[in-house]
Amino acid sequence: MNDSLFDTKQVRRAFSRAAASYDAAAHVQRNAQARLLESLEYLDDPALARKPPQRVLDLGCGTGAASVALQKRWPKAQIVSMDLALPMLQHTRAASKRWNPFVQVPQPLCADARALPLAEGSVDVIFSNLCLQWVEDLGAVLNGFRRALKPQGLLLFSTFGPETLWELRNAFAHADAAPHVSPFVDIAGMGDALVNAGFFQPVVDREEEITHYPQLPALMQELRALGATNALASRRSSLTGRGRFAAAATAYETHRTPAGLPATWEIISAMAWAPEPGAPIREGGADLVAVPVAKIPIRRRG
Repeated sequence: MNDSLFDTKQVRRAFSRAAASYDAAAHVQRNAQARLLESLEYLDDPALARKPPQRVLDLGCGTGAASVALQKRWPKAQIVSMDLALPMLQHTRAASKRWNPFVQVPQPLCADARALPLAEGSVDVIFSNLCLQWVEDLGAVLNGFRRALKPQGLLLFSTFGPETLWELRNAFAHADAAPHVSPFVDIAGMGDALVNAGFFQPVVDREEEITHYPQLPALMQELRALGATNALASRRSSLTGRGRFAAAATAYETHRTPAGLPATWEIISAMAWAPEPGAPIREGGADLVAVPVAKIPIRRRG
């Protein structure tokens, strides 16, 4: 019996197959990436008096667009482009050489986020755009980030929240009892996980973006192009039959708007800092940092 939430081999296979089609389909991913990169402008504040980073990890780099942007921002830094799928890294390498083959380019690393092959305190910045939703033990991964980051190193990431693809989840619930959409950590859970892992001054935000499709097959085709297929270990072992798919398509029609069939993407982003070595995680029985979840607005992008 498999007690794991995700089938990691299936995750790797899906993203490996999607390497060639990913960029054309990654509209939501590009928007989330742009917002994360914009957050780095915070580091330009002279009051922070921070030195440029020497090593930056782009975790779950995909085809490497963020890695190239990070290298342009910090041309003297070593940018490590890490992904679970080797074909994605091959696209990353090609993209890196295209922008400027005469300066330092991001270095590819094929590895699993659950076991970072990096020395303790060796990274100044960990950047990760829409990757952590494929990790089942978020606390363990954040502990790994804290280990790899230098004291006061920056962690900046985005991931999907539980409202993501709720329409699709609801539609398939009318077709069968098998899971078709992954569960996601909510914003309160994300804040708690960061505090429990020892990060300080976390800033957690959420946005909703809605995309539209003419029919359900168009959405499913886009998810396959992204590599975002069903990788749950408890997924149905056989293909979804025509009858079940038709039942799901009929149920999805109840959500139709004049723009088409909507698909909601809840994007949770977070920025936090690694503590000094030996810094306590909790003090006096209370969290060092509280995240005011109720006061965090939802910005909808249609």
